[in-house]
Amino acid sequence: YELIAEDLSGDTLFVEVSATKKENLDKLKECILLQSEILDLKASDTGPASGVVIESKIDKGKGPVSTILISNGLLKRGDYFVCGNTWGKIRAMINHDGNIINEAKPATPVEILGMNGSAFAGAEFFVTDSENKAKEISDFRKENIEGRNNALKTKDKTTLFENKEDKEELNIILKSDVQGSSEALKMAINKIKHEEVKANIILSDIGMINETDVSLAKASNALLIGFNVKPNREAKKLAEEQNIEIRYYNIIYEALEFIEKGLSGLLEPDIKENIIGSAEIQKIFKVSNTGKIAGSKVTDGEIKNKAKARIIRDGVVVYSGEILSIFREKNQVKEVKAGLECGISLKDFIDFKEKDIIEAFEAIKIERKI
Repeated sequence: YELIAEDLSGDTLFVEVSATKKENLDKLKECILLQSEILDLKASDTGPASGVVIESKIDKGKGPVSTILISNGLLKRGDYFVCGNTWGKIRAMINHDGNIINEAKPATPVEILGMNGSAFAGAEFFVTDSENKAKEISDFRKENIEGRNNALKTKDKTTLFENKEDKEELNIILKSDVQGSSEALKMAINKIKHEEVKANIILSDIGMINETDVSLAKASNALLIGFNVKPNREAKKLAEEQNIEIRYYNIIYEALEFIEKGLSGLLEPDIKENIIGSAEIQKIFKVSNTGKIAGSKVTDGEIKNKAKARIIRDGVVVYSGEILSIFREKNQVKEVKAGLECGISLKDFIDFKEKDIIEAFEAIKIERKI
């Protein structure tokens, strides 16, 4: 980030703090106040308020709730506002002590009620003159965003065949308690990179898991993850009926570990061949019921019944399949060890020739991980 501490001849203030041990918190406040004085940072406590969203969530009883930090002006109960892509009217303001207040000045964090939809963390907040003005700005922003999204979709379609990625996708639906958790999870998931598979977040929202989420998970064959949230009664019942598993987490690393396991399951396993034995064909016998049997001598390891096998003729593989049966002194056996002679029949192959090598092997699947 090209931040250089003042101790190293830079211009960035550094303070080592610990919230758990309560170390240097006073020093941090002193440095912030000193910096604000040096930079002459001032705000007006009159006029329409503006600020930024710190956190956002959906409360079961209150609806969409956002924590706003006022940066300028005076925020009053009853003010109409625009926040991100939504708007509303301040029905109530709650301070950090949980008390209802009627006014909030700059540098005051308040929880506001009265939003028509949830806002994303970092969204700009400002007060408007009237309800109509707030609606007009909000509608204009939504139209612009939809237009940009449609343009991006059109662009993607035109370059579909040029930039096609043959990657297996793991669909994911995320529901979180607050916007900050949702954004942190999305960022962490998007950092999981692999050449063959990728995580595809088809929905990331805040609030309780509902029936729509379960139906979407069923339709898109997606993982349904709740972070610090639970499903409502209807969603839980539908999930049981549709056999949809909902995973609940409250630690981000546990959720990421689960997603990585899901992605690992999409990877094609590595196939490792382990040669268990080889035999040289010495004579070919015709059997009325079976067809041709390769009279062979096991030269190395052991030949097992039903094992995978290939025939090598003059250094070239002419057949790859499976051992159908092994005979020794007219009796069918499960395996024959090195130095012994036996008759071998292969599945769907009778074109044996003397001096051919029958190589028996095992194919071991090795699971891959991200």
